[in-house]
Amino acid sequence: MLYKFKSRVTGDLIMLQPNGQRILRIIGLDNPGTPSGQGILLPEHIPGAIAALQAAVAQEEAQQQAAGAEALAQPTGLPLSGGISLRLRAHPFIEMLRRCEKAGEAVMWGV
Repeated sequence: MLYKFKSRVTGDLIMLQPNGQRILRIIGLDNPGTPSGQGILLPEHIPGAIAALQAAVAQEEAQQQAAGAEALAQPTGLPLSGGISLRLRAHPFIEMLRRCEKAGEAVMWGV
Protein backbone atom coordinates (compact mmCIF):
# COMPACT_ATOMS: atom_id res chain seq x y z
CA MET A 1 0.00 0.00 0.00
CA LEU A 2 1.08 3.55 -0.64
CA TYR A 3 0.34 6.69 1.32
CA LYS A 4 -0.47 9.68 -0.87
CA PHE A 5 -0.32 12.94 1.06
CA LYS A 6 -2.13 15.85 -0.61
CA SER A 7 -2.70 19.53 -0.05
CA ARG A 8 -3.90 22.49 -2.06
CA VAL A 9 -0.55 24.28 -1.89
CA THR A 10 1.95 21.50 -2.63
CA GLY A 11 2.39 18.60 -4.99
CA ASP A 12 1.40 15.13 -3.85
CA LEU A 13 3.86 13.25 -1.65
CA ILE A 14 3.88 9.46 -1.98
CA MET A 15 5.40 7.10 0.58
CA LEU A 16 5.46 3.34 0.93
CA GLN A 17 3.27 2.01 3.72
CA PRO A 18 5.99 1.39 6.35
CA ASN A 19 7.44 4.88 5.89
CA GLY A 20 4.06 6.60 5.83
CA GLN A 21 2.93 4.75 8.94
CA ARG A 22 6.13 5.66 10.75
CA ILE A 23 5.65 9.36 9.95
CA LEU A 24 2.00 9.22 11.03
CA ARG A 25 2.90 7.34 14.22
CA ILE A 26 5.45 10.02 15.12
CA ILE A 27 2.90 12.81 14.72
CA GLY A 28 0.25 10.80 16.57
CA LEU A 29 -2.07 10.13 13.63
CA ASP A 30 -1.45 6.46 12.86
CA ASN A 31 -4.93 5.01 13.25
CA PRO A 32 -4.89 1.24 12.75
CA GLY A 33 -8.68 1.20 13.13
CA THR A 34 -9.08 3.06 9.84
CA PRO A 35 -8.79 0.30 7.23
CA SER A 36 -8.42 2.66 4.29
CA GLY A 37 -5.64 4.68 5.89
CA GLN A 38 -7.42 7.99 5.41
CA GLY A 39 -6.89 11.09 7.47
CA ILE A 40 -6.42 14.81 7.69
CA LEU A 41 -3.96 17.04 9.51
CA LEU A 42 -5.59 20.37 10.23
CA PRO A 43 -3.57 23.60 9.99
CA GLU A 44 -3.74 24.22 13.74
CA HIS A 45 -2.05 20.85 14.40
CA ILE A 46 0.78 21.33 11.90
CA PRO A 47 3.23 23.11 14.28
CA GLY A 48 2.98 20.22 16.75
CA ALA A 49 3.50 17.69 13.95
CA ILE A 50 6.62 19.51 12.74
CA ALA A 51 7.99 19.65 16.29
CA ALA A 52 7.32 15.92 16.82
CA LEU A 53 9.09 15.00 13.58
CA GLN A 54 12.07 17.21 14.36
CA ALA A 55 12.34 15.70 17.86
CA ALA A 56 12.20 12.17 16.42
CA VAL A 57 14.90 13.03 13.87
CA ALA A 58 17.14 14.46 16.61
CA GLN A 59 16.57 11.40 18.79
CA GLU A 60 17.42 9.00 15.94
CA GLU A 61 20.57 10.96 15.09
CA ALA A 62 21.70 10.90 18.72
CA GLN A 63 21.15 7.14 18.86
CA GLN A 64 23.06 6.63 15.61
CA GLN A 65 25.91 8.80 16.82
CA ALA A 66 26.13 6.85 20.08
CA ALA A 67 26.01 3.53 18.23
CA GLY A 68 28.69 4.73 15.82
CA ALA A 69 30.98 5.81 18.65
CA GLU A 70 30.45 2.47 20.39
CA ALA A 71 31.18 0.53 17.19
CA LEU A 72 34.36 2.51 16.58
CA ALA A 73 35.54 1.63 20.09
CA GLN A 74 35.23 -2.07 19.27
CA PRO A 75 38.14 -3.84 17.58
CA THR A 76 35.86 -4.92 14.71
CA GLY A 77 36.04 -1.51 13.05
CA LEU A 78 33.49 0.78 11.44
CA PRO A 79 29.75 0.67 12.14
CA LEU A 80 27.39 -0.65 9.49
CA SER A 81 25.00 1.72 7.78
CA GLY A 82 21.50 1.72 9.26
CA GLY A 83 19.77 2.41 5.94
CA ILE A 84 17.94 5.57 5.02
CA SER A 85 17.65 7.91 7.98
CA LEU A 86 14.44 9.39 9.32
CA ARG A 87 15.83 12.83 8.45
CA LEU A 88 15.84 11.92 4.74
CA ARG A 89 12.43 10.26 4.88
CA ALA A 90 10.76 13.05 6.88
CA HIS A 91 12.29 16.08 5.11
CA PRO A 92 9.82 16.23 2.18
CA PHE A 93 6.90 15.80 4.58
CA ILE A 94 8.20 18.52 6.90
CA GLU A 95 8.57 20.86 3.92
CA MET A 96 5.00 20.06 2.87
CA LEU A 97 3.81 20.82 6.40
CA ARG A 98 5.67 24.15 6.49
CA ARG A 99 4.10 25.27 3.23
CA CYS A 100 0.66 24.19 4.38
CA GLU A 101 1.12 25.96 7.72
CA LYS A 102 2.11 29.17 5.94
CA ALA A 103 -0.95 28.96 3.66
CA GLY A 104 -3.34 27.78 6.39
CA GLU A 105 -4.17 24.58 4.48
CA ALA A 106 -4.71 21.02 5.70
CA VAL A 107 -2.81 17.90 4.64
CA MET A 108 -4.91 14.89 3.66
CA TRP A 109 -4.06 11.30 2.82
CA GLY A 110 -5.93 8.32 1.48
CA VAL A 111 -8.62 10.40 -0.24
